[in-house]
Amino acid sequence: MITVLNNKRTVSFEKIHVQQYATAAEASVQVAHEIAALIKDKQAKGQRAVLGLATGSTPKKVYKELVRLHREGDLSFHNVIAFNLDEYFPIQPIAWQSYKRFMKENLFAHIDIDQDDCHIPDGTVPQEFMKMHCEQYEKFIEDAGGIDFQLLGIGRNGHIGFNEPGSHNSSVTRLITLDISTRLDAAPEFGGTTNVPKKAITMGVSTILKAKKIVLLAWGENKAGIVQQAVEGAVTELVPASYLQAHSDVKFVIDDACALELTRNKAPWLTDTVMWHQQMIKKAVTHLALTVNKPILKLTNNDYNENRLSDLLALYGQAYDINIDVFNWLQHTITGWPGGKPNADDTNRPERATPHKKRVLLFSPHPDDDIISMGGTFQRLVDQGHEVHVAYQTSGNIAVADDEAFRFIQFVLDFNKQFNITNTESTALYEKAARFLKTKAKGEKDIDELRYVKGIIRRGEALNTCRYTGVPDEQAHFLNMPFYETGLVEKKPLGEADYEIIMNLIEKVQPHQVYAAGDLADPHGTHKVCLDAILEAMKRLKQKDYMKDCWLWLYKGAWAEWDIHQIEMAVPLSPDQVLKKRAGIFKHQSQKDGVVFQGSDSREFWQRAEERNKATADLYNQLGLAEYAAMEAFVRWQY
Repeated sequence: MITVLNNKRTVSFEKIHVQQYATAAEASVQVAHEIAALIKDKQAKGQRAVLGLATGSTPKKVYKELVRLHREGDLSFHNVIAFNLDEYFPIQPIAWQSYKRFMKENLFAHIDIDQDDCHIPDGTVPQEFMKMHCEQYEKFIEDAGGIDFQLLGIGRNGHIGFNEPGSHNSSVTRLITLDISTRLDAAPEFGGTTNVPKKAITMGVSTILKAKKIVLLAWGENKAGIVQQAVEGAVTELVPASYLQAHSDVKFVIDDACALELTRNKAPWLTDTVMWHQQMIKKAVTHLALTVNKPILKLTNNDYNENRLSDLLALYGQAYDINIDVFNWLQHTITGWPGGKPNADDTNRPERATPHKKRVLLFSPHPDDDIISMGGTFQRLVDQGHEVHVAYQTSGNIAVADDEAFRFIQFVLDFNKQFNITNTESTALYEKAARFLKTKAKGEKDIDELRYVKGIIRRGEALNTCRYTGVPDEQAHFLNMPFYETGLVEKKPLGEADYEIIMNLIEKVQPHQVYAAGDLADPHGTHKVCLDAILEAMKRLKQKDYMKDCWLWLYKGAWAEWDIHQIEMAVPLSPDQVLKKRAGIFKHQSQKDGVVFQGSDSREFWQRAEERNKATADLYNQLGLAEYAAMEAFVRWQY
């Protein structure tokens, strides 16, 4: 599709209208107000508004805003009929993973909707009556006049509702077998993949497409690839969301992180006129080099012209001149001195040479992210004489397997018995945790005593890593941020207590460098929440004198890396340093071999980290720079 705007040719690769917002919160408010406007319009006409609703973390902020509008007296739901997309099968409505419970807790219990008008597929219907139940659900929707506004999310495999890959566009409400990727994604909520139901009831693709208006929400880098396929790719049953291309009134509402793979963002020079600043030039040239599979210094005028970069070529005059600039920009990101090289010219280095000995504060969302994500840099900062503090933001207790906790508990009880240690309060705590584990039901929330034990396990492993790298015990800080301590995958919102904890530590250390996890793959994930707390704390402290000399560096997790054009500091690792980092990861024994929330990636953390670090080094080498065994990469955040 080609349109002309202001005498400029604008090319769109998108077959579905996409609205992009900076954050999920901003986008959610806009969608909530769109729903509210529909409800009010229907009220003014004396009609009922029929909503199709989704569940999961994606629409939560939409529901929160709708509840706020209702509580402030600006919105009534008395004329609303709601139909939910899906429900697990089998599942009891009181189970905390049940979508019936989800809708009650996040929306229905807080508004004035008639509860008889809240329709959700029933996960308790005997399977022999399921066909009849699904047909009745379709009839209810038809009798209500059809769905006016259908809210959707999207799975990593492209499912809408629970219409998994392979679903036909003529499918209706039915019982379906869940794809393994869907069950893996749901595993944290159920305490492991084996506890996730194998089936679900879902509205069909045909049912969804009959809605008068459809809005699909998607947040975070995890969804970027599948959103690009659904919006820009061919219509295929392998990506059920692509069926939405056939609808006359549909849009995707996404945040910046989710929009990264769209051509408009990944290669904007292909869609519109761009401003050629340094970051854009770096992005275009590295993209070109990887596309034509050439080192940067070997790119030719023809390469630029044939790949729609003639504007950039005209700006410079010759490919050689562009190539030299971009090559040097990349070269200047590489440093073996992440804390700055003393007594050196730092004009083209990513970090300052002074002060020679820096105070470094390394934030780790979980008790192993520090060593997994930046273990080589961590070690180098210590070895080069900097005062390194590590702040473990959460206990990470839910990631300890029950059998691992029981082994630890049994050791403590046997030890106490062997040496006749009669600390009754301590013994009682471990005994209570042991009794609970022996009777714990699948997916049941851990009691406080068991969470305490699991937290001790992870704390001990983190301390072991710090000692291994040379960080004194007093420079390891365990923050136990309150938002995390729910005992469930579902966390509380950040609060003042969380901010105060971060601020107090920053005030105490007064760092020259702060390292934090900048993994934005899941906007509701622990990494993102922990980063939000750090950014807010640093914003509040910004006017402090010591903060004027404090730089914030962001690292990624074990699963992904910064795009090459984003990297501002790349720390190379030798083969020996790679092995030393691996040994540091091994200190986290509870997270080795049998990780609770493994997901679809069966590799252990050390394998993921090593392969990612090697891939980063290989990418630099592919672009024509020096060859290293591995690299850890960072982006500087301007707070």
